[in-house]
Amino acid sequence: MKLENLQKLFVHELKDLYSAENQLTEALPTMINAATDKDLRSAFTDHLAETKEHVARLETIFKSLDYAPGGHRCKGMAGLIEETKSALTDVPEADDEVRDALLIAGAQRVEHYEMAGYGIARAYAEQLGNRKAADLLTRSIEEEGRADRTLSHLAERRINFEAMSMS
Repeated sequence: MKLENLQKLFVHELKDLYSAENQLTEALPTMINAATDKDLRSAFTDHLAETKEHVARLETIFKSLDYAPGGHRCKGMAGLIEETKSALTDVPEADDEVRDALLIAGAQRVEHYEMAGYGIARAYAEQLGNRKAADLLTRSIEEEGRADRTLSHLAERRINFEAMSMS
C-alpha cells in the first residue's frame, strides 16, 4: 500500500501495532515461564490477557475501516523480543533475580514501544475525525502505561535490589 495520505498512514500504523501485539502474544508465555518471581509471573500473565484484548480492539478498528489487519510484520517488536531472548542466554541458570530484572527491562522496552505506536495511531485517528478508533486506542495506551508502572514498581521495590545482591 502506498502511504500517500494520512488515512493510509493510519492503516499502516494499525497494521504495525497488530503485528506487534500478535508477536507479543506469542512471546509472553515464554516470559511467564522464564520469570521466577511470582508477582512478575502474575504481571506477565495479566498483560497477556490485556494484549489479547488489544488485538481484539485493533480488529474492531480494522473492521470499521474495511481493511484486513494482516499483511505486515513489525520489525521493531521482532527486534525487541529477539534482543531480550538473546540476552537471556547470557544469564547463568542460578541467577533467577538477574533473569527477572532482565525480563522486566525487556518488557518495559516493549511497553514503551507500544505506547509510542498507540499514541501515533490515536493522533492520526483524532486528526481523521475517527473518535471511536481514538477511544479504543486510548484504552490500550492506558493499559500499556499501567503495565509499565507495574513493572517499574516490581523492579524498583524488590527485584533490582535482589539482582544487585548477586554481584
